[in-house]
Amino acid sequence: MPRILVVDDEPTLVETIRYNLRREGHEVITATDGVQAIESARRDRPDLVILDLMLPKLDGFEVCRAIRRDQTMPILMLTAKDDEVDKVVGLELGADDYMTKPFSMRELLARVRAMLRRVQMLRDEAVDHDEAPSYRSGDLEVDVRQHRVFLSAREVSLKPKEFDLLAFLVRNPGQAFTRETLLQRVWGYDYVGDTRTVDVHVRGLREKIELDPSEPTRLETVRGVGYRFAG
Repeated sequence: MPRILVVDDEPTLVETIRYNLRREGHEVITATDGVQAIESARRDRPDLVILDLMLPKLDGFEVCRAIRRDQTMPILMLTAKDDEVDKVVGLELGADDYMTKPFSMRELLARVRAMLRRVQMLRDEAVDHDEAPSYRSGDLEVDVRQHRVFLSAREVSLKPKEFDLLAFLVRNPGQAFTRETLLQRVWGYDYVGDTRTVDVHVRGLREKIELDPSEPTRLETVRGVGYRFAG
């Protein structure tokens, strides 16, 4: 039974989310402030975190940063602000995606299902002995089984979803993918999501693996299409 941590200081919303997640067969734990959230994430080791941005004591940004220091579970950030800066900052800190309040419970549940499904797919791939253990392109090495990336023999620290995106692209070198396709294949969404999520993760990857992020030679933009891994 997947365990989900819901972090929000709105009791009515927390109860609504908990009720619907339990109906889906999930175990639900809750926290109402940032300090509780960090403690619960470390103690209870949830499979997924639904994290509100505006919290007492520590905000969602700080919670996300703290969780990402040593944990890789998916984080879905909730924000009451339709502010592009907040969304981008959340993604750059390690959130896998975000939703803006108010949102439909149907969409929330769909995203939760997609995230958990993707986690299971990655676990299955990790034990698939037909999977190549690593991919190399010049001085870049992507070790799929160990979930590690090296550039010129030095390990590069990637956010969990940055790694998933890079691993998918290096498995398919030279092939251009639309942002919508990447949302489906990497995030597991079977509907049209916010493609800004993909752009932010690509930008983060370029800053870490490109010699000049403003003129990428590995993660190329294909005009009118999306992105491809050129090597």
